[in-house]
Amino acid sequence: MDDRDLRDKLRKIETLFAGAATAGERAAAGAAAERIRARLKQVGDAERAIEMTFSLRNPWSHRLFVALCRRYGLRAYRYRRMRHTSVCVRAPESFLNSVLWPEFLQLDAALTEHLTDITDRIIREEVYRDVSDADEVEEPLKIAQGQA
Repeated sequence: MDDRDLRDKLRKIETLFAGAATAGERAAAGAAAERIRARLKQVGDAERAIEMTFSLRNPWSHRLFVALCRRYGLRAYRYRRMRHTSVCVRAPESFLNSVLWPEFLQLDAALTEHLTDITDRIIREEVYRDVSDADEVEEPLKIAQGQA
C-alpha cells in the first residue's frame, strides 16, 4: 500500500462514519468532517457530555487520536502525572462510543498496517531479509533453589 492508497482508505473510513447517503456525498471527503461535527453538535444539544479517558498503545496512535478529536472540535487533554499515551475527552457518550472511538480504531488499523509494511520493507532491504518474529521455545525447567 502506498501513501495514496492509505490516504484514500482513510477518507473512505471517515466518509463511512459521516453517514454519507448519496454517491455525491461519499465523493465529498471534505464535507464528511463537517457532517460529523454537525452530528456531534446535534447529539450535544440533546445529551450531556461526559469525560472519558482513552489509553493509547503507542505515540502514533496517540497523535492520530488527538488529531481526530481536534478535527471534530473536541479538546483532547491529559492531567498532570498521567501517562503520555493517555488522553481525556469531554463529549456526549453516544458520540464517543458510536463515532469517535470506532472511527479511530479503523483509522489506526489502516495506519498501523501501513507503518508495519514500511518498517518491514526497510528492514528486509537494509538489515536482513527475514522479518518474521522471534522463535518461540519452551521455557526451561526451573530447579528448586537451595537444593543440591
